Amino acid sequence: MDSLKILPLAITMMAGPQIMSAVILATAQRAVRVSLGFVAGVLIATSLGVAVMLGIATALGGAVDFGSSGDKSSVGRVIQYVLVALLILAALRNWRKRETVEPPKWLHALMSADTRKAFETGLLVVLLMPSDLMVMLTVGVHLDQGHSSFVDALPFIALTTLVAATPLLLRVLLGHRAASAMPGLRDWMNNNSWLVNIIVCLIFVVLILA
Repeated sequence: MDSLKILPLAITMMAGPQIMSAVILATAQRAVRVSLGFVAGVLIATSLGVAVMLGIATALGGAVDFGSSGDKSSVGRVIQYVLVALLILAALRNWRKRETVEPPKWLHALMSADTRKAFETGLLVVLLMPSDLMVMLTVGVHLDQGHSSFVDALPFIALTTLVAATPLLLRVLLGHRAASAMPGLRDWMNNNSWLVNIIVCLIFVVLILA
């Protein structure tokens, strides 16, 4: 299987509270240290998650033929269509509740997080987020359909980690300009979390259908 087919899904992996966490940590007092802890957590969680989902897809593939990725009537494609329907419902739910939707309270606590807390957050925002679990399941199904191994998912894992590290890289490379701009971005994302959630859902839908 061409690993390039699953690379765009890395963008969805870090969209939503995940990238919001990275931005918040990049604006913290010890930004480099805590951000590195967060990125390490994302790397480990994504590697573990993809390995587990590939194992599940392989085990299910022994009992249920997922078919080829080009077969629109295959079980694998049906699973993807179900995910699309769930994502559209989630986007509509966020739109209906846009006046009352608020970011998770744990995001605010990240401003005072230490390296350990940042590392744990990196693990949990991947392993406990339904959207990320769906992405990694999709990756696992794609790999199984293409008779590929975990090695073929390494570019996906690397890109996910790079996206997680982007706020830190901007903070380091742009210095005081990034330090002054990021709090505004952080506040905007907190105040418009419903819009961020909708964008995440729609991006994932487009990537699946593409």
